[in-house]
Amino acid sequence: MEITADAAGQAETPETGLPEIPGDPLALERQVCFALSVAARSVLSIYRPILEPMGLTHPQYLVMLALWGKSPLAVKELIEMLQLDGPTLSPLLKRLEAAGLVTRARDPEDERQLRIGLTLQGRALREQALNVPPSVVAKLGMSLGDLEELHKGLTILNDAARRAGVKPLTAPAGNGI
Repeated sequence: MEITADAAGQAETPETGLPEIPGDPLALERQVCFALSVAARSVLSIYRPILEPMGLTHPQYLVMLALWGKSPLAVKELIEMLQLDGPTLSPLLKRLEAAGLVTRARDPEDERQLRIGLTLQGRALREQALNVPPSVVAKLGMSLGDLEELHKGLTILNDAARRAGVKPLTAPAGNGI
C-alpha cells in the first residue's frame, strides 16, 4: 500500500484518499466522538447542582444566557443561536414561561413570528447566574486559560464539522412554537 502526504502533511492512502491512521483506528480511547461524549456528560454533571438552586436545567440555562445577551429574540433566532430544533426548544420555552422567567408573544409586525422576552424575574436571575461560570471553573480545577483554549479548539471542531456537511439547525417556516 503506497502512502502519500496531503497538503496539510497528513499521510493518506491513494486508494481512498483518506488520512492514514497509525495503530488501531477503532480503539475506543482514540475516538474523538467518545471523548466528546464523556466530556459533555461530565461537564454537564458539574453544572447540574450549580443550576439547581436557580431552578434551571442546563438547556434552560443556555436559553437564558441567549436572552440575557439580547431580549426579546424571535424563536428562529434562538434556534439558530442555540443550535436546537423547534420541538426541543418549545418545551424549554413553555417551562421557562411557567416559571415566570420569560414571556412568549407574537411579533406585532409579523404575526408568524413568536418573540421570547425576559420578565423582571428572568432579568433578576442574571445576578445569581453570574456565579455559575466561576463555580464551574473552580469545580473543574482547570485554569481559565486552559478552558479558553479548549473552547477555541471546540469552536474550530464545530466549524470543521459544518464545513464537512453538518448543517446548522434552522427554524421551520412559521416557527410557531
